[in-house]
Amino acid sequence: MKQPHNRRNNAPDRIRTFTNESTEPAPLMELLTSRLTDATRTTVKSLLRHGQVRLGGRVTSQFDAPVEPGAAVEVNFTRSWPVFRNPRLQIVYEDDDIIVINKGYGLLSVGTGNNKNEATAYNILKDYVKSIDPANKIFVVHRLDRGTSGLMMFARNPQAQEAMQHNWKNMVLDRRYVAVLEGSLDDDEGTVRSNLGETSQYEVYSTDDMTAGKPAVTRYRVMRRGRGFTLAEFSLETGRKNQIRVHARDLGHPITGDRKYGAQRSPIGRIALHAMTLRFAHPITRKLMSFELPVPQKFLSLVR
Repeated sequence: MKQPHNRRNNAPDRIRTFTNESTEPAPLMELLTSRLTDATRTTVKSLLRHGQVRLGGRVTSQFDAPVEPGAAVEVNFTRSWPVFRNPRLQIVYEDDDIIVINKGYGLLSVGTGNNKNEATAYNILKDYVKSIDPANKIFVVHRLDRGTSGLMMFARNPQAQEAMQHNWKNMVLDRRYVAVLEGSLDDDEGTVRSNLGETSQYEVYSTDDMTAGKPAVTRYRVMRRGRGFTLAEFSLETGRKNQIRVHARDLGHPITGDRKYGAQRSPIGRIALHAMTLRFAHPITRKLMSFELPVPQKFLSLVR
């Protein structure tokens, strides 16, 4: 574990990391007291109360929080762990190598030449890691569209970035999205295959011309129908730009709110597309990392 610096006196923080080596979950308090043999229960409670304990990369004060087998517990004996708060994204998990976030809709993943001064997930996280140590950096691994919310990952060092980007197909085991489509999709499940090209106006389209685009495969499963909408889960075999949005249009049922790709309505004021599941091999440790978010309540309200 890289040692953050205490900004009050520029001294490295004193941090110890413990792993639940049992095959069963253990209550956090029980694990800490068994490992911190030189500390009283009162001291351990104080560490929890003052935000000096992280479980799975997140600060917790819950003494009975279950520590799953193989999960890491970090204790900072010098100060409280920095707590990240931002209304436009939440940190789901972080360690020395990666940060997994829940990106809000309407937030750019990274800046472009046309909007360098606009807030982006990249800039928000860069400011956060530099607040811990000015030498810290953040690196882009993949992107979500501005209008898409949900799970997204950044790297904290070039080694992690390179491992994920150069071996993406083997490292990423599952990516699933949930979307609300206009109309009632007939089939309960299916697969869309096409070649995706892009116009000079940056609009992606499907084509049968093998030389005009790159192959894209999207699988879908209907979760619920109601009130003239379909709630569907999408999984990606390929990760092309705007892939789900274009393939939803190809099905004849564009994602509601997605006027660029044929939607007629926008009942919740956004594109109803959410990155719900992300499973991958950790780029450094190769440990299986699995994250899942609930279906947004506004999506559910459309099909009730």
